[in-house]
Amino acid sequence: MSAAFKGRHFAPDIILLCMRWYCRYVLSYRDLEEMMAERGLSVDHTTIYRWVQHYAPELDRRVQWCRDRNSGSWYVDETYMKVRGQWMYLYRAMGERGETLDFHLSQKRTSKAAKCFLSKALSRSPHNRPSVISTDKNAAYNEAIAALRREGRLAPHCRHRQVKYLNNRLESDHGKLKQRIRPVRGFQPQKTAHNAIRGFETMRMFRKGQFRSMVDRSRRWIGGALHRTPVPGVYHLRKEQNGIIAPQ
Repeated sequence: MSAAFKGRHFAPDIILLCMRWYCRYVLSYRDLEEMMAERGLSVDHTTIYRWVQHYAPELDRRVQWCRDRNSGSWYVDETYMKVRGQWMYLYRAMGERGETLDFHLSQKRTSKAAKCFLSKALSRSPHNRPSVISTDKNAAYNEAIAALRREGRLAPHCRHRQVKYLNNRLESDHGKLKQRIRPVRGFQPQKTAHNAIRGFETMRMFRKGQFRSMVDRSRRWIGGALHRTPVPGVYHLRKEQNGIIAPQ
């Protein structure tokens, strides 16, 4: 843990607390700056931005090994978001129990982009192949799924259902994610958007309970403050049932 925070001017507990709050709740960087000031800690909003950009992807990387992707039915769809004033497409996949399987930010909405996203999701689930993939009427998915069948990445018996209403719960999940993105008021570089979304999606997976097998490890990395004395006058932490830290 100390190696991950080498050279930082703030304690790891404070960095992880700010990163978690930003990725989990509907807050802006300036909101967090004000909240930290109320707790006796002076930290600039640009500093919090750098923490999120560095540690949100690191959190996503560290929880890859225990992410629950064991679903035989996939629901795939894309939504819109603005990056540098232009609309981009966020591809997302959800399992039959409502768990988030994977996501991908793309500049285009083509069969190549759809194939890239599905290939990425399949490569992260080498032992759990879907038997059914549900999408909307976008013809790009037909071409992408057919190409993956030819390459042997998808089983020949994998069905492709193009029924729009079957993706209603994924559309609802899009709305919850967009509520979190709204205070950002647009990202600038695509890399910045991708790093922030990795944090948003990972914290939503924690919220859904997709990481129950790694509670102890998450306490050590995300919630190291649970085992140390809180900083007087700054904040106090308590333990939730799911092992994620939260303010009292």
